[in-house]
Amino acid sequence: MSPKRRALIIGIHGQDGRYLSALLSEKNYEVHGIARAHSIMQPSDQQNSSVTTHCGDLSDAHSLTHIISTVCPDEVYNLGAQSQAALSVNIAESTGDITALGVTRLLESLRETARHARLFQACSSEIFGNTTVSPQDENTPFEPRNPYATAKAYGFYITRNYRESYGMFAVNGILYNHESPRRDESFVTRKITLSIARILAGTQECLTLGNLDAKRDWGYAKEFVEGMWLMMQQEKPNDFVLATGHRHSVREFLELCLTYAGFRWTKSVWEMMRYIRMLKAM
Repeated sequence: MSPKRRALIIGIHGQDGRYLSALLSEKNYEVHGIARAHSIMQPSDQQNSSVTTHCGDLSDAHSLTHIISTVCPDEVYNLGAQSQAALSVNIAESTGDITALGVTRLLESLRETARHARLFQACSSEIFGNTTVSPQDENTPFEPRNPYATAKAYGFYITRNYRESYGMFAVNGILYNHESPRRDESFVTRKITLSIARILAGTQECLTLGNLDAKRDWGYAKEFVEGMWLMMQQEKPNDFVLATGHRHSVREFLELCLTYAGFRWTKSVWEMMRYIRMLKAM
């Protein structure tokens, strides 16, 4: 019997980390995770009990090197980041330290202690910014428009640089929005679904949203982590976009949720709401 492959997931308690740890456990991996101290003290619900969690941080090169040299992973998945694009404007320095320089620290640790290990670096479609190219693909130029997107672009290029300079198996996954019941409540999909549930339960009176016509490519997180794993199984390392290829507006998502929850709505309701907003703006 061949020995189990070892995987190390950075950001193990996030949405993607939890789905990925379950997937790898099903594939008979020995799964290890890195999480910050407060996250280990308050483990996420439904976290796989067979996962070994280590206390570490992308801002601390020593902890990364120590954990990697202890675990000796075959595959490393970096899902850790300050992942709120809007919030990054207010905390630009820490976003750059974790989301950008954290990737360099990780790559250096792997280069020094486990160069054989394969690395998946989670990138973001935010790097495309205000591009006029649609749909985007692996060759679309980056036009980042906030500190988070800029940090992710840095992470993309430094990962590619280490791959080309040191012959490491290091790949970037450019991830479009991917949702699930495990998504953080600050994201609009969860804000909508949870607010509707609370309104039905009588614990919330109203739901406030921004631009209903904003469009996103929304996928399913459980399928995206399978895409991450498949990228790591290729014969040669390469970078790929992970997306559905279909865009939908916040309005469409909201209408679907309202219908599923049994709320009655009509086009005239939307027109009335738009008219009220126009009056308030005058």
